[in-house]
Amino acid sequence: MKLAVLLSAVVGASAFAPNSVSRTGTSLNMAKEIKPKLQYVPCVSTDDLPAPGKATSGVAGGLAICIAVDEKGSLWALGDKCPPINQPLSFGKVAGGAIQDPVLGTKFDLKTGQVQDGQWCTSAIGKVLGGLFEASGVPVYPVKTKGSVVEVQVDVNYKLAFEQKYWSGILDAQGKSNGKYY
Repeated sequence: MKLAVLLSAVVGASAFAPNSVSRTGTSLNMAKEIKPKLQYVPCVSTDDLPAPGKATSGVAGGLAICIAVDEKGSLWALGDKCPPINQPLSFGKVAGGAIQDPVLGTKFDLKTGQVQDGQWCTSAIGKVLGGLFEASGVPVYPVKTKGSVVEVQVDVNYKLAFEQKYWSGILDAQGKSNGKYY
């Protein structure tokens, strides 16, 4: 009986052990590695820019972007997913070289995207949630205006490269993810 219990414990534990099986022959991972490609792409119209001290959101290269306008009217581009729970950073208030998350109270530096000293999750709910996560910043992107459009420099291949690691797509009516017929 003891042997049976010990054997079942070993077999059960082995189910959670790291697996070293290599699947190099599947069609999902046979594609070439997608290299980064930085480009300025349109994000928002200059007509849609908010007043100084506020921010707005846009999409550039498939990425959610927060366009912040500081007190002097300068433009800043940051990732629009605010850690730790990914609510939009574009709802925040811009002041003193930072943008503040309106829900959790975190202040992110406009130049670096890093959390300003001691400003991680300072609101009441932020203190509860922030203690569960390590402080982390948001990405920043070069930004410029070109005519009546605000452009942000992003890796236009980022989304494809990310998705390539996980799944090739949703099966279509014919059962193939690439849209081809059998």
